[in-house]
Amino acid sequence: MLAYLIKRLLLGFVIVFAALLTVFCLLHLMPGDPVSIALGTRATPEIQAQYAEKMHLNDPLIVQFLIFAGQALTGDLGRDVFSNRAVSVMVFEQLPYTVILALSSITWAILVGIPLGCLSAIRPNSWLDRILGLISVGTIAIPSFLVSIWALLLFAITLRWLPVIGAGEIGDPLDQATHLILPSFAVGLGWVGYIARLVRASMLEVMNENYVRAAWAFGLKSNTVIYRYALKVAVLPTITMIGIGFGHLLSGTVFAEIIFARPGIGKLIFDMVMSRNFPVVQGAVMVTAAMYVITTLVADLMVAWLDPRVRESL
Repeated sequence: MLAYLIKRLLLGFVIVFAALLTVFCLLHLMPGDPVSIALGTRATPEIQAQYAEKMHLNDPLIVQFLIFAGQALTGDLGRDVFSNRAVSVMVFEQLPYTVILALSSITWAILVGIPLGCLSAIRPNSWLDRILGLISVGTIAIPSFLVSIWALLLFAITLRWLPVIGAGEIGDPLDQATHLILPSFAVGLGWVGYIARLVRASMLEVMNENYVRAAWAFGLKSNTVIYRYALKVAVLPTITMIGIGFGHLLSGTVFAEIIFARPGIGKLIFDMVMSRNFPVVQGAVMVTAAMYVITTLVADLMVAWLDPRVRESL
């Protein structure tokens, strides 16, 4: 187990490093002069030169990247080029909004997807299984940004049932919850289908296991066999998928945050890319990549803890 943990941590470090390097290269390939964008066109050449020297913009790109990576390892993500605020403060101000949105999205997807998968597996190849399969595939195929736009137009503008802008008043949980309904619905809808199909496939496999057949042979009630024996094992692969899904949701909430004008990491990255604020973009991407690595690692460790077969293979 210890060797597996070390291996996953090293792999996570490589993933974060690769994400940072990719974003760094893409940002520097964008057209425009970062000095002029940060200081404006009225800045004197002397001020521009001082700023470029301070931000190491005159150094080779590899040197700039290594400087940032070295500072990031010590917890220093740099400073915002416009407000001079610490990037770490800006990122962690927005992080709770994204985490709450991702958690609410994956939670309702689990609560809906697992029962749908169970119903499909209990009656395979029936008309109910076909309908649920069609619904699941449909939810997977629809992009989240389209769901966000449709939900915005229908529930917020046409019917005016739910609020649409922002995250709600601070200190008012009910208002914050109502502002969370549409974004979490839009982000989590696709994962309903993923979870339902995964649970169905796992349930069908488990239902053919010898211990499940023995439970049927002993005359146990259907609910006992399905929910106590079959589902308990079939849901294990779903835990890994949930960990991966939560990591994806942390970066996939950007469309919902932009469309619903909701604060969060995704909207922060989008705004800073548009303004060429390199330090904030790099810091936000690093935190997002680290969160993705952590969530997938925790999910894998949970599966190993719950399933002795996986634990023995590590």
